[in-house]
Formats: sequence, structure tokens, C-alpha cells
Amino acid sequence: MIDVTSAQKLVLQFASCGSSSTRPFCRSCLDDTLAQDIRADCDSPAFDKSMMDGYAVRAADGIKLRVMGVIPAGGAATEPLLPNQAVRIFTGAPVPPGADAVVKQEDVQRIDDDIILVQPVRVSQNILRRGSDMKIGDVVLTQGTLITPAVLGLLATLGCASVPVVKRPTVSVLATGNELVAVDQQPTGSQIRNSNGPMIAGLAQSYGANVVHEALVPDDAAQLRSAVLSCVKSDVLILSGGVSVGDFDHVPKVLSELGLSTHFHQVKMKPGKPVLFGTLGSTLVFGLPGNPLSAFVCFHLFVRPALQAMLGHSPKITPIEVSLTMDCHSKHDRPTYAPAKLHPHGVEPLPWQGSSTIRALVEANALQVLPAGEFHAKAGDCVPVLLLT
Repeated sequence: MIDVTSAQKLVLQFASCGSSSTRPFCRSCLDDTLAQDIRADCDSPAFDKSMMDGYAVRAADGIKLRVMGVIPAGGAATEPLLPNQAVRIFTGAPVPPGADAVVKQEDVQRIDDDIILVQPVRVSQNILRRGSDMKIGDVVLTQGTLITPAVLGLLATLGCASVPVVKRPTVSVLATGNELVAVDQQPTGSQIRNSNGPMIAGLAQSYGANVVHEALVPDDAAQLRSAVLSCVKSDVLILSGGVSVGDFDHVPKVLSELGLSTHFHQVKMKPGKPVLFGTLGSTLVFGLPGNPLSAFVCFHLFVRPALQAMLGHSPKITPIEVSLTMDCHSKHDRPTYAPAKLHPHGVEPLPWQGSSTIRALVEANALQVLPAGEFHAKAGDCVPVLLLT
């Protein structure tokens, strides 16, 4: 067995950022990743801009000014402002030449064509200067940035009619086991519904992958071989179940017969010890244990970092220190990754009944890293936690 950190390093040696493509600007770019830096094509704002509805003035003038015109948003400011003059101006409008402040309309008294200033005026007040947000040529979005709605708005501001994005890794998911039936079937005898397949596919999709295939495969070497061969064009193949050493655990042998280069099989951790990782040609292959909690933990420790690296993101594999909200006691023969819930005031260990449990995962947004051996900590003590978001 190797330790978790060594296993993660092996995975990342083979998880390289994918090729790039160009997409037309549209909402379908959401959750894609920028494949290159984006520079500003102009100053923003492109002119000195009023931040308020009010009056453009000269700060050095007196308190009584003559209003000479109106500049709405989208209007032009061509005539220079002369001493003791003001111009009615609206939010977003260009400040006229000669003006060096904007007075809010609430801070003046309007008397016919004149205004009386009722508050002191400071130079540059309520003016957003040209280029104060970004200047032409500035790198405003870096390669690897996730395209969120805010980023989409900025891309629109920059006039990016075509958006360079990283190709999303394609993922196939095979859930193995004679005991599994589809979600719409009624289990009989010792059968159970397939929860791993939808969970793993959902996790892969949530971390930016394009899930292209999902199937149930019985514990039969010939059918497993056929199913794997149908997935070798995917960037990533994730199997669950059948990776241990039982009589019906066909995954390691079948993958080996197909030419898998195995980089590790068994990691010193709990749950998820039998986890397997290898490469089949250019396809990254992960064999996750069949128990749901084990599959969930192994996905976050090994598959998630791979997908993040393939999208050009920095893999999130380093735990952070967080204070406990309650006492915690454990005893394990291997480092253990236990479901936990992170609150604003600390982390709460969640109860879990062995690696077959799935209910605790609904609340989990973190994994508490418990050391091997006996462990005792009190509420308020800091413990290592791996964030799942």
C-alpha cells in the first residue's frame, strides 16, 4: 500500500490539461474554463463617468452656479464647463471637459436655471476616472479561470464574441455488481439499487467533466471486458465495485488483460483501501470500491484532483485546519476520511455507519482527516479537514 499523498502525486503525473477550443459567446460557456489570458481591448470606463444623478461642477467655484445643459447616459460631453457653470448629469454619463466633480442632486437647491450648493465640494467626488477599472492591454482574466455568470458579464464587456475554453474531459462510468439493479427497478432478495453510478456521474459533471457514458455491468469478466472496451475513447473511465480480491472481483484482472498500466492498487486509507488507478492508452482509469462512502471519498481524493488538473485548475488536495464544534474520539488502523459538515463557526463530525452508508453524505461538505491509532480532541481544537466545495 502507498499513502494518500503519494497516490495523489501519481494521479497528477498523468492528468494533463486538455486541448482548447473556441466557443461563440453565449451562456453555454458557463462553467467552462478559460484556455488563455484575456486582455482589455479598451480602457474601462472609456471616459470620466458620473457615478450619480446630479450636476457636474468645478470644485473651485462658488456656491451659486448657472445650469447650462443636460448630459444623459449615452450622451456626449463636448462643450467645456466654464467658471460658475454646471451641467445636469445622470449616472453613467460622460463628465464634460473642465468639470472635476459631480454633486448629488440631493445636495443642491434648484432655482430656475441656477443651483445653490448646500455641501462642500471635493475634487473628483462621484466621478469614476477613465481606466480606473481596467486599462487597455491589462490582463483581466487569467488562463484557468472558471466562467461564472460574473465572468460571462466581464467577457461581454470585453467584446469577446469568441471565447477560448479548455476542452472538458470526457468521462465514462461503469458500476459493477450482480447485486445492482437500476433505479427504476424493485430490488428482490439481496439486490440493491445502483447508487454509485448516478453519484459518481453527478460528481464528475459537477467538477466540469462531460459524462458521455454510464452503465451497469454484472460480475462477469466477458461483459466487463466488452463494457471497458466501449469506454476507452473517454479521457477518464471510472469503475465502481469489483476492485478488491474476492472471487467476483474481476476488474483488476480484466483491466490488466486489456493492457492497463497499474500505477497503484490499494492505498493506506479508510474507507477506500482497494482503490485502483492506472492508464489504458491515454485514458485515466479509476477503480473505486463498491461501497458508496468509499467511492465518494476516493472520488474526492483522486478523481476530483485529476479532473481539476485536466481543466487547468489547481487541484484541491491540501487539508485546512478548522476548529471542532464538539469532542471527537476515534480509533482506526489507517488514516481515515470521515464525513463532516463545515459551519461558519467550525467543523462538525457526522455520524456514519461504515463504508456502505450514503445518508451521511447528503450533509457532508468536508472530510475530516483522522490519524491512524487512537485520536482524542476536544471542541475548539483544530483538526485537518478537506473541503468538498
